[in-house]
Amino acid sequence: MLGASRLLHVAVGVIRGGDGRILIAERAKTAHQGGLWEFPGGKVEAGETVLEALCRELYEEVGIRVADATPLIKIAHDYGDRQVLLDVWDIRRFEGQAHGREGQAMQWVAAERLNEFAFPAANRPIIAAARLPRHYAILEAATQRQALDRYRLLIDQGLRLIQIRLKSLPTAELAATLEGIASESSGTDTTLMINADLPISDAGYAGLHLSSRALRACKARPAGYRWVAASCHDLAELRLAEDLGLDFAVLAPVQPTSSHPGAAALGWERFEALVERAGLPVYALGGLQREDGARAAHAGAQGIAGIGAFLNAAQSPG
Repeated sequence: MLGASRLLHVAVGVIRGGDGRILIAERAKTAHQGGLWEFPGGKVEAGETVLEALCRELYEEVGIRVADATPLIKIAHDYGDRQVLLDVWDIRRFEGQAHGREGQAMQWVAAERLNEFAFPAANRPIIAAARLPRHYAILEAATQRQALDRYRLLIDQGLRLIQIRLKSLPTAELAATLEGIASESSGTDTTLMINADLPISDAGYAGLHLSSRALRACKARPAGYRWVAASCHDLAELRLAEDLGLDFAVLAPVQPTSSHPGAAALGWERFEALVERAGLPVYALGGLQREDGARAAHAGAQGIAGIGAFLNAAQSPG
């Protein structure tokens, strides 16, 4: 944990326009980390709540009045000469025309282009959180046909981040199934994450998902993927994922789950405490349904992950 006496608590806004682009601003050359780009925000003053500070700073800096804000991620970072706690909020509704009231340069940037800009080091996980959706679906199936049918169900629900787990699928059907899913996702905005435990890891997918066992065996971030994530069960694994420079993690199980009946559930209180000490976006997994999204966000999660959570929603009557 960072020393409280030296800690600078900063409220930060990821401001999204109606077209989905995100507002970034250039830091003054004379400021700490000057000349780099940032998400607008500023210091939380004594007596202010974080949300009050966020609303005040965004009006002072870019001239907007926040109509609605949702917690996105908290990041603690030690620059050596300065320690910061970035309290980041997702803003999709605001009033006013954003402009640099302090003379700073600003740009509206597509989320997928954020990595093209130079940000302070503490902003790396914020960029990942800004680009990631609130739902992470995990695809499991016993046959090729079932895998493709379930994949289409997920896509029909608007899910766009999908881990291809398929550990129950016969090995003889795996290659054709992976190819079929890749073909269906071609030309779409879907991000496919292949599970690292599958015997085929060169399916051309954009992402790789490490089991906790594979994570512990890693000495460096696996190369060749735009996204790398990991399953975690405790703080040590979350810290390892952060140290390896992974993009996000899944923390489980939050609640008792039939898929792992012997595993002790974390519960929301413990989950929240672990996420607060993680330095990357974290999805909640285990015994959850889609309706648990608000509770997960309150606990600091990027969102929820699940196998049955999204399929159950698709298959329920009405």
